Amino acid sequence: MLGGAGLLLAAAPAQAAEVAYKTECIPPSISGLPPVEGTTKVEITAPAEAKVGDEVEVVWKTTQAASNNPDVLDLDKDTVKPTGTVKVGGAQTADLAVEGTRSNPPIKKNSPMVLSDMKGKIKLTAPGEVTLTPDKYNINVSKPISTDTKCSPKEAVKPGATIKVTAGGATTGGLPTGLPTGLPTGLPTGLPTGLPTGSAGSTPTGAPSSGSDTGGSGGGKSDFTGKEVQIPYKCKTPIGDKDATSPVQINAKKDGGNYGLTVQFKKSVMDSPADIPADSVKPSMEVKLGGADKGTVHVEGPTNKEPIKSGEPINIPDLTGTYKPGADGKSTLSPGVLTVKALGTTTTCTPSKTEVSLEIDTAAQPGGAAGGSGSAGGSAGAADTSGGLAETGSSNDGILRALGLVAGTVILLGGAVFTFLPKRRARLR
Repeated sequence: MLGGAGLLLAAAPAQAAEVAYKTECIPPSISGLPPVEGTTKVEITAPAEAKVGDEVEVVWKTTQAASNNPDVLDLDKDTVKPTGTVKVGGAQTADLAVEGTRSNPPIKKNSPMVLSDMKGKIKLTAPGEVTLTPDKYNINVSKPISTDTKCSPKEAVKPGATIKVTAGGATTGGLPTGLPTGLPTGLPTGLPTGLPTGSAGSTPTGAPSSGSDTGGSGGGKSDFTGKEVQIPYKCKTPIGDKDATSPVQINAKKDGGNYGLTVQFKKSVMDSPADIPADSVKPSMEVKLGGADKGTVHVEGPTNKEPIKSGEPINIPDLTGTYKPGADGKSTLSPGVLTVKALGTTTTCTPSKTEVSLEIDTAAQPGGAAGGSGSAGGSAGAADTSGGLAETGSSNDGILRALGLVAGTVILLGGAVFTFLPKRRARLR
């Protein structure tokens, strides 16, 4: 077959002989699963004979992957894509990148992985025997988030095919060598695993005075900065109940008789263990009112606009909402129930105890919060505060198990991650 200016060899392929080798596969860290050792079985096909200057196609057929689909979740059709490396040896040496298509049947939990054939092209540069040996490979799964399982040989591997290359007769030009040599990385994956920092420039920690402005838009204090408080949470998740602690600060800005609230998370406890796709994390909170006023105020943040790479800290944006007072007097604001929606699931964390972050003088407004039990002045409806998990389908358990670090050190709450162990040191942003 003539291809462009070069000759893509169409001679009969070499007889494919199955090669088996011991392999270690490293699941994505976000799964919490240990490495797996197994046997990979591969057939390599390529032309039996060729000439210097020919460009030939090499095909890697996986007859057995070293690891099965683990007991986490079923894999949908056309969600698995393999990539790998063929070691070229003998008359010439190179690392040939091969790549498969994202095409597979549905794969049940605890079932063998089904990988598409991987292909790559190499231009022959020297006469003699050229050997083709299967080496490391990567299995990418695109849903519910992108994850990678990396597999590497644990013993010397025998060549899977040999090409006899003769000198002379090479055509000029030649087709491009095709695929890049690097394997794709990343799992968009992701959910996240760092606790965000708050917005810059608004981090005073002292509790403010109550202020003298009690209504209207006239003189008096208009900006109120809360103190940072440590709030212990009890979280309900499909992987069990977890205790977590987070530093939170509530600030307010007066606008007429109402207050614009901003809730900030002040520390990041760890980096993301996986790539997280854009628009996949949505946090919100019910701020608890006390003192003269009663009820809650709904605040929420936008979803993440950009993907978050593995190893980068996750920054939760400020949570904002509007507080419409329902009573005259000194009213307090404390962090309340935290809700995080991520990848079709909802996780709810309820404070085991709370602490006042901000106290302000308020004047009752028509339709204000006093005596209420739901959201007060927020732009969105009240979040589920039952401490349970929203009904989002039978796959939730598998999705969150795939997202959660089940080793017991951290819990993924969409975009917010908290330490379970008090003595674990948080990393300041």
